[in-house]
Amino acid sequence: MDQEYERRLLRQINHQNLPEGQLAKVSKVISCATCSPLSVKSGDRFIPTRAGSNWCINFHYANENCQSPNQNHRSKDAGSDTGKDTVAYAALLRNELLGAGIEGVPDLHPEDRRHTVFSQDTHSLFRYTVHTKRVPFDSGNEVSPYSLSPLSNKSHKLLRSPRKPARKISKIPFKVLDAPELQDDFYLNLVDWSAGNLLSVGLGACVYLWSACTSQVTRLCDLSVDGDSVTSVCWNERVSLQPCPISVIILHVSSTLHLITHRLVAVGTHKGYVQIWDAAGGRKLTSLEGHSARVGALAWNGEQLSSGSRDRVILQRDVRTPPSAERRLQGHRQEVCGLKWSPDHQHLASGGNDNKLLVWNSSSLLPMQQYSDHLAAVKAIAWSPHQHGLLVSGGGTADRCLRFWNTLTGQPLQSTDTGSQVCNLAWSKHANELVSTHGYSQNQILVWKYPSLNQVAKLTGHSYRVLYLAVSPDGEAIVTGAGDETLRFWNVFSKTRCTKESKSVLNLFTRIR
Repeated sequence: MDQEYERRLLRQINHQNLPEGQLAKVSKVISCATCSPLSVKSGDRFIPTRAGSNWCINFHYANENCQSPNQNHRSKDAGSDTGKDTVAYAALLRNELLGAGIEGVPDLHPEDRRHTVFSQDTHSLFRYTVHTKRVPFDSGNEVSPYSLSPLSNKSHKLLRSPRKPARKISKIPFKVLDAPELQDDFYLNLVDWSAGNLLSVGLGACVYLWSACTSQVTRLCDLSVDGDSVTSVCWNERVSLQPCPISVIILHVSSTLHLITHRLVAVGTHKGYVQIWDAAGGRKLTSLEGHSARVGALAWNGEQLSSGSRDRVILQRDVRTPPSAERRLQGHRQEVCGLKWSPDHQHLASGGNDNKLLVWNSSSLLPMQQYSDHLAAVKAIAWSPHQHGLLVSGGGTADRCLRFWNTLTGQPLQSTDTGSQVCNLAWSKHANELVSTHGYSQNQILVWKYPSLNQVAKLTGHSYRVLYLAVSPDGEAIVTGAGDETLRFWNVFSKTRCTKESKSVLNLFTRIR
């Protein structure tokens, strides 16, 4: 404290006629304040020390925390232009403020961006020196010294870097059909889409065919006459080459062969029968017995038909031979609710209400592999058309997980919790993606990328469990069915990225002519 100011203060106190004791105390306090070290070192401003601050991390989390919950929710949409622009803008700011040197927009899923911090700059944020070193302008990557842009060379490269076009999946179905009496039963399979673009749907005791080309609806069969109901439908996708008739040869002189599709539909019933129907002629060809309970799962393998029933048995029969020539596969302890043949026609995967996933070969009566990791019924099964031996399965309400298996080695690969009951699975024919339909409790449709298992899209619209799923012949659209008695058609896959067939030496069947 200033000495002159102290004297004036004492004189003012003396004029107030204070007692001598109080005057002595005031004088002591003033003298102590004068000698205090804090009073000597203190100033009128507080300047914080920034030496230990990590500006890369602070800047990163400041961007994340400044967004509202709605903005955070929208930024999780990996296919949106806004999300990609936000990432590019954040990288541009890091270049200019932190000198990060980012030359390309990172193609990260939103779930990964939250945990990704760009390389830390070793320089201080508050840098007042100017680099005077000039690089000769002889490279296409450098900015002209006469440019008026305030951005650095790295930022110019960032802005010129190519960006992938945004993948947009419509969240609204392009068609909705009424499906009265479509049962809300997890263990049934009542929808299938044929290679001839015909959709078969089991409604109550009838099977109806809907043409995707003409939108014409025809009734194939009615089981109410026998007091029975439909529990599963499945198309035979076998296509064979046969000689053309004379009339066809006259009309198509350049061709001597033509494709004949066997439009056979297998229909499983509540009483345990499997009926084979000719869809083109609208007539029943045969009725197969052998099951003592409802048949909820069907799968064709050429001319062989596999059927899974509530009696825990899988029957394999060739429709060209007498019914007595059948193979009985017994491995499940409860109802068989899922059946799928592998693309190479060598292995059959079966799922049951006993939480087991079994893999069978075409020659043995015992399962070659058994997986017991699921905690609920396994109905959703799908073989990958892109990777030989890759199998995915989904569990029911108590499990809710997608699990991937390498059936060549018998080892589990990875898994993810979907948050709701997995009802059906299907792979894309053109890209390494798959779609899953779900029940309790969200009733949603999810599109996944493999092997990252990032969600490409989430589709909602059904008010009941999405129990039924089928893929269109061109592999671009899917149809879903639910207990709300509607069929909804969605465009989820694209043909732009075609995956080549794997040339692995482990795939022995691709090398056999």
